[in-house]
Amino acid sequence: MKDLSFYSVIAVNTVILVRYTVLTVRKRIEPSLAMWIFFSIAVVGSLFSYLFDGDFSPLDNILNTSDIVLCLTLSAVIYFFGGREARFNRFEKLCLALVSLILTYWYFSKAHFTTNLSLQLIQFIAYLPVYYRMWKAGRNTESFLTWTLLFIVSVISLFDAKGTLAMIYSIRATACTAILLLLMIRLEIKKEPAEAGSRNKKRRIEKDLSRC
Repeated sequence: MKDLSFYSVIAVNTVILVRYTVLTVRKRIEPSLAMWIFFSIAVVGSLFSYLFDGDFSPLDNILNTSDIVLCLTLSAVIYFFGGREARFNRFEKLCLALVSLILTYWYFSKAHFTTNLSLQLIQFIAYLPVYYRMWKAGRNTESFLTWTLLFIVSVISLFDAKGTLAMIYSIRATACTAILLLLMIRLEIKKEPAEAGSRNKKRRIEKDLSRC
């Protein structure tokens, strides 16, 4: 089971990477370079604090390791084929500042476990603007395929996680993607009555016009 989950995580993350790369190169999406740089720093710090916390290898936390490849590669793709400007908005600057403080704390304290937990918290906080936007949005603008794959790979990684921090990383990733998927489903459910009402209104207008 562990071998299956190990290779499944790699395979699914590869699919996500290829999909995002194609969409970015074709200008179908415009990912934020600043945000991907932030995630790259966070996942790298997360993996190294995990490795220093115990006798682990990068393959023992395969989701974190594959996320590093994903984030760094996408950052490069966005830089060369998307928007090169890495302008951080206020929230992104705050997240980046917090990560910098956490890494500075880690450097002096060598508190690997606490540092890792703090980085997981920051990565969760980074999702909050997306959650808020999805809650207020009138329609879904996110890809079900991409986020479903991200959710699946997070769940699969739970079976291969070695150590408490690796498990926490996978649980955090699973929770973050699950919340977003639920918000997307909520928007789809809200959309159906709205579309039905719009169609009925259109029929009434057409009916009134036909009487004229």
